Amino acid sequence: MSRNSSPWDQLLFQPPLCEGWKQNDEGAAYHLGNCILLLGYMGGSGIFGSIYIFSLLATGYICYALWGWLNACGLDIFIWNMLLVMACVLQLAHLVYRLHKDTFLEEFDLLYKTLCQPLQVPFEVYKEIVKCCEEKVLSLARDQNYAVEGKTPINCLSLLLSGRVRVSQDGQFLHYVFPYQFLDSPEWESLRPSEEGTFQVTLTAETDCSYITWPRRKLYLLLAKDRYIARLFSVFLGYDISEKLYALNDKLFAKFGLRFDIRLPSLHHVLGPASSQVEAEKELDEWEERAMPHRPMSTFVQTATSAPPPPPSARPKMPRPDSALLGEDSTSLYSLACGRKHFPLCLGLGGDG
Repeated sequence: MSRNSSPWDQLLFQPPLCEGWKQNDEGAAYHLGNCILLLGYMGGSGIFGSIYIFSLLATGYICYALWGWLNACGLDIFIWNMLLVMACVLQLAHLVYRLHKDTFLEEFDLLYKTLCQPLQVPFEVYKEIVKCCEEKVLSLARDQNYAVEGKTPINCLSLLLSGRVRVSQDGQFLHYVFPYQFLDSPEWESLRPSEEGTFQVTLTAETDCSYITWPRRKLYLLLAKDRYIARLFSVFLGYDISEKLYALNDKLFAKFGLRFDIRLPSLHHVLGPASSQVEAEKELDEWEERAMPHRPMSTFVQTATSAPPPPPSARPKMPRPDSALLGEDSTSLYSLACGRKHFPLCLGLGGDG
């Protein structure tokens, strides 16, 4: 090879030969560093895998620095390995900061696993939702009111995390709100962003409760900005409102043996309070006729029994539920389903009541 050959040519075609191998080992620190680096490079992915990798890398480079200082006696070896140690420590500090930043309270972790994880909601989206409620968990003492009928303004949307809340109207019990259900989903859907209103029901904690709340204006801004979050809340609220309607429907079924089909637009004509006793009696007669098994089951009332019908001539008249009691429960269901401005539209109940 010529004398003008580059260092790469000399390295590839005329590699330097070792004149003699060292007879002594490099020392325990050097071999320990190699073993630690081997374990470090076997780490996994994700933030915890990165913490594992950089922790072992930093330890391995410390061993190399000790070897360069004590055994190899090379200042360059010591300096380079100390620089690598510092780089690993900085990376670890960044990872720990990210881990601390992404850590929520236990209640929020459980909320994500219960509501969002089954729907495969990205964690970054969930962080935006939690950020909107300022990551605060509020509490209600036993017998404390969350809202009072006709007095409390509708200025937020709240989700119950623990405990049980009783919903009543004019002193009459309607239904319960259980954990991971919205406290005021019907009220939220009843108003447009520019409208104001007050609660039509009273919500009272039956046990010590905890909940989170989103300010109304702040949540509207988030829904307007992120279409995916808007659809997500639409699913949550629609399911929650339907659960409340079916809870009232089951209450009527358990008391009178009549199950109403709340999907039909004609429901509000039946559940609305009658203008006179004669109209109420007429409506009850229509219910009895439509609930008979010999008629097609396309009506909005179904009977609780499936026994074969008796002959027409001997068919007994169905027992009539107490009109006063039926009026109370049906009015409550009517108030939830049709007494709010936009709620019938979101459920498809419609009607001209």
